[in-house]
Amino acid sequence: MNRYAEILSQLQKKPERWLITGVAGFIGSNLLELLLKNNQSVIGLDNFSSGHQHNLDQVQSTVTREQWHNFKFIEGDIRDLKTCQDACQSATYVLHQAALGSVPRSIADPINTHENNISGFLNILVAARDASVKRLVYAASSSTYGDHPDLPKVEDKIGSPLSPYAVTKLVNELYAQVFANNYGFKSIGLRYFNVFGQRQDPNGAYAAVIPKWVAAMITGSPVVINGDGENSRDFCYIDNAVQANILAATAPEVAANQVYNVALGERTSLNQLFELIRAGLERQYPHLINLKANHQDFRAGDIKHSQADISKAKNLLGYDPSHRINEGLDKALQWYVNNLSN
Repeated sequence: MNRYAEILSQLQKKPERWLITGVAGFIGSNLLELLLKNNQSVIGLDNFSSGHQHNLDQVQSTVTREQWHNFKFIEGDIRDLKTCQDACQSATYVLHQAALGSVPRSIADPINTHENNISGFLNILVAARDASVKRLVYAASSSTYGDHPDLPKVEDKIGSPLSPYAVTKLVNELYAQVFANNYGFKSIGLRYFNVFGQRQDPNGAYAAVIPKWVAAMITGSPVVINGDGENSRDFCYIDNAVQANILAATAPEVAANQVYNVALGERTSLNQLFELIRAGLERQYPHLINLKANHQDFRAGDIKHSQADISKAKNLLGYDPSHRINEGLDKALQWYVNNLSN
């Protein structure tokens, strides 16, 4: 039995109380589903700026009535300290997923990104510290590596940020370390690398590439690749990110107050990704057999290549990715077919 299975077994025997911020979002709702299915007590906080009620409704449909009764939802904004204090009040662990994502959105509106990702994060830090929360696990980002050229990316080597979003995520890490040094508050940052999977929103100007392309292919819309398609990413299926959160929350003290890459440690080019998605859908959608992508200019603020070194997370957290990109896409594509074709 690996460490993740051991931790889930222990939690089932001794349930804890968890706060998930951004609970109605993509990652937050998947964390909620996993925790409720393991009979945990969960408080969820969301203002629905990017999360959706239908994500919560779908989680409710996957758990028992008794498990759903272990969930308390607070509609509120992390930019309000009192709301954060109320949410943290009785939590043992905080999984902080609430943020305004997207590099392009941050370039278009840096002030709003700052208020949510820095001021909101600081509110959660203060509230969690004052509530004597055992550990805060927060969503960091691979964007923190900025213009550092090395591959794979190692946690202690970062460059200059390339977007306001990347700045906010770097500031989160700095604040977390300051709270460790000044208050002895325990936290762990998880640098997500292109997480994808069920309930990731395909709509809107700032949708991530996989749900955006899947929706376009299903509906017969053009698929756009920014650049020549040879830029590459370390795509990480949602179950791997969920695992990392649970492991980080319950990891030994020696693992605290650090940041960890959450990824596969593999690179997939956008051209390869296009072919994987197209091939995965073409049996159900024959019009995709000869589909070609439309190429546009490279997007401002983006990096050319990204790949993680995940050895630190493996060694200190016991992280062991359960899904490679093909396995993750198989599950994700079926979810999109079921939910976008209706």
